[in-house]
Amino acid sequence: MLKGSCLCNSVQYEIHGELGPIVMCHCSRCRKANGSAFATNAPVNAADFHLIHGQNALAEYQSSPGVFRVFCGKCGSPLYSRRPAMPELLRLRIGTLDTPIEGRPTAHIFVGSKAEWCEILDELPQYPERP
Repeated sequence: MLKGSCLCNSVQYEIHGELGPIVMCHCSRCRKANGSAFATNAPVNAADFHLIHGQNALAEYQSSPGVFRVFCGKCGSPLYSRRPAMPELLRLRIGTLDTPIEGRPTAHIFVGSKAEWCEILDELPQYPERP
């Protein structure tokens, strides 16, 4: 089991399952939503994600058609994104995990639109968009 929370600890969750492949997304929407060069995300089965505390603190924003970014409405921590067209899957922002994980990033995606000031210095595969 994995546990996670937002910055102010108003939202707490557990994942009773595995993380999918961890990717670093460099698209402009992820950069703006996270205030950094990229977002580090992993898919999780929605059925494995359990909100333990903070349902009333959750807020969401439709950042593009059919994509909702869910965050803490108190501290602003990005938690996950969801797509109504894929209700079985969430894309977790793994920086909100409190439990150590063994998994490591597997790729960089949307590097075709990465920040010009960000250099990718690792040997992971790089994809101009989503592979």
